[in-house]
Amino acid sequence: MMKDYMMALHQRFCREPECQEARKQIVEVERDLHQVLDRRGQEQLLKLADLNNELQEEISLESFLSGFKLALGIAAELAPSYSFDDEEEQRACEASRQRRGE
Repeated sequence: MMKDYMMALHQRFCREPECQEARKQIVEVERDLHQVLDRRGQEQLLKLADLNNELQEEISLESFLSGFKLALGIAAELAPSYSFDDEEEQRACEASRQRRGE
């Protein structure tokens, strides 16, 4: 559920750069490869492109999430009742308790 919410925020606030020149070059290289590759090679190339797109989407979302978490941390740090050091100490104590089985 949270990932869906983050994906919606990502779509709303992250805009893909136009990169017109790079996109034009991609189309040209794709056309050239289509002419020299057999059907199996074309299928493998399309699979590679799909996997690359999937990876780029995941990286973009993770980057957005990192920025979002950073912003939340900064906002919380600015709040008078929050202390990063206290939170880190609390996390360390909790991890220690879990390791000991408490």
